[in-house]
Amino acid sequence: MSTEISPAPAAQPRENDGIVRSDWTLAQARALHELPLFELIDRARSVHLNQHPDNEVQLCTLLSVKTGGCPEDCSYCPQSSHHQAVKGEKMMSVEEVLDAARRSKEQGATRFCMGAAWREVSDNPAFDRVIEMVKGVKALGLESCVTLGMLNEHQAQRLAEAGLDAYNHNLDTSRDFYKSIISTRQFDQRLNTLNNVRNAGITVCSGGIIGMGESIDDRCTMLVELAKLEKHPESVPVNALVRVEGTPLADLPPIDPMELVRMIAVARLMMPEAKVRLSAGRSELSREAQLMCMYAGANSIFYGDKLLTTPNPEENEDADLIRAAGLKPQAPVPGEKKEAASAAE
Repeated sequence: MSTEISPAPAAQPRENDGIVRSDWTLAQARALHELPLFELIDRARSVHLNQHPDNEVQLCTLLSVKTGGCPEDCSYCPQSSHHQAVKGEKMMSVEEVLDAARRSKEQGATRFCMGAAWREVSDNPAFDRVIEMVKGVKALGLESCVTLGMLNEHQAQRLAEAGLDAYNHNLDTSRDFYKSIISTRQFDQRLNTLNNVRNAGITVCSGGIIGMGESIDDRCTMLVELAKLEKHPESVPVNALVRVEGTPLADLPPIDPMELVRMIAVARLMMPEAKVRLSAGRSELSREAQLMCMYAGANSIFYGDKLLTTPNPEENEDADLIRAAGLKPQAPVPGEKKEAASAAE
């Protein structure tokens, strides 16, 4: 991966920080990324304090309700049938999922996310089961999120009617680098799914992964794609590659934690109102690196010992981290889905 710093124009003046805009360019994003680290963090922290409570973190749980056997060939993913890095499992029952949701709520999570290793949603009994899962999670008083692959307008509407709060569909990387990571899907298909989600009045959760061999420009371009959407995603997960044996990217070196801090800070500056989520790869970070990510603008984490099929810090470790930072779990945000629906009309 090339990490050379190429000449870039001066970053936008500080007085423009915090303005929600959809006309970002790669040069502007790159200029922010190349700021001296402390200046970048200071600017991102200032925006964070103006837009979000400074002592709150949203706790989310992610559960794989259908593991393995995905026909996509995403190079980073152990659930791809092309790699066979994990054993496929049958889909969980509604009651199994709701039992897990209850435990998550007891442990402090306010958002419960469910993932199925599908290329796309099909109108079949499995999707009907997901609909019931969403309804059940909502009945428990939790925010609900799913990640199911591509979906059409009708399927997005069914999820909205079931009460779904958020749909996760990551862009992963830049348009140009995307074809180096995935050959079974087109980049524009991801954007089309995000559009279907937004039109249904469901909030959008979309981010990317760093550490897959991409350039700095690829990372910044991915953020530009998200920030150029007419309405920014309500949630932006920033993931570091989790290197899993059996996947094509297993032998790549780990990223420097400061690269993750920079991405979080730039995401906070470009999408001021979004929740920036410190996501996959957190188990490889020190406590200090995680706290720096939060200081730079991350205000949401996945809580629990596993993210789909990859390791995550255990609940006790996270609880200690949150206490040490003087943070408190954020309560569910009533009306977030309603506001998204209003914006879509």
